[in-house]
Amino acid sequence: MPELPEVQTTVNGLKKHIVGLVIRDVWSNYDSPYYKGSETIKDPVFFEYFKSAIIGKKILSVERRAKNILINISGGKTILVHMKMTGHLLYGKYKYVGDNKLKSMTRESTTTTSPANTTSDAVSASDPWEPISPPSLKDPYNRRVRFVITFNNGRQLALSDTRRFAKVTVVETKTIHESEHLIGVGPEPLDEAFNFDAFCTRIDLRQSGKIKLVLMDQNIIAGIGNIYADESLWRAGVHPLRTVKSLGTAERRKIFDAIKSTLSHGIDFGGDSMSDYRNVLGEEGKFQEQHMAYQRTGEKCRKNGCKGTIIRIVVGGRGTHLCDIHQE
Repeated sequence: MPELPEVQTTVNGLKKHIVGLVIRDVWSNYDSPYYKGSETIKDPVFFEYFKSAIIGKKILSVERRAKNILINISGGKTILVHMKMTGHLLYGKYKYVGDNKLKSMTRESTTTTSPANTTSDAVSASDPWEPISPPSLKDPYNRRVRFVITFNNGRQLALSDTRRFAKVTVVETKTIHESEHLIGVGPEPLDEAFNFDAFCTRIDLRQSGKIKLVLMDQNIIAGIGNIYADESLWRAGVHPLRTVKSLGTAERRKIFDAIKSTLSHGIDFGGDSMSDYRNVLGEEGKFQEQHMAYQRTGEKCRKNGCKGTIIRIVVGGRGTHLCDIHQE
């Protein structure tokens, strides 16, 4: 799942490319029986409202809250996107080829399969939008486009979402931070106001919690996920199974500093593309090249003077990577 640095990288790209543009059209093939009655575009009824709320509106600004992208538009509304596990937003020139693919598949199926096998599943497995430019949009990880906004400059903002978990909705801008989507989210770890005392106050809300899980709790601190928790705790030299109440002041300070520096480095390197994530131009981030712990199982620890090895354990159902010597 994209974490704070990936979401911030996306926001930075959107600020550069879409602010000032006007929305001309909206398309989606999300339609899930599990989301009937929900206020997301996965519900067809809400999607009709969504279209009426955003078509013709101008993009005013783009910001981030936790792992959510907030696209503020004229008319006092905000498009909220949570990319979830496999989603990422892409900007460029696309061509809709869905109808042509449907016709092609129908012709092929009549000669090679029985009519009973000619279902919409075959079409939904295809890619109805063909990327034209930039060339990086043609990366296979940028396929499975489920949602598209077309702008007045003829370009599109597309949501690639292989597993269909992403969330897209529209909310009143003035009340968005009190909405069900953002209420209760913890403070931003890179804000200047989030100092060491604030950090201690937040983690002390989970005194008996394992520190890795506490760092990943979005109600405690916003934006930290599996990758950046592992990397921060490696830098701090703290074992992920340590409870909050067992941590001394010096260890807390090391974790606090490591969170700030690790998240900042993640943004500097354009996010982590070890899995699906790509930036708005479809390009890989480079933070995976900086990993010290995450997904380095069996490799020698990179801490100077440490003779440890990176091992993998499971914490709260999540694969967790750490040094078997210097993380105590």
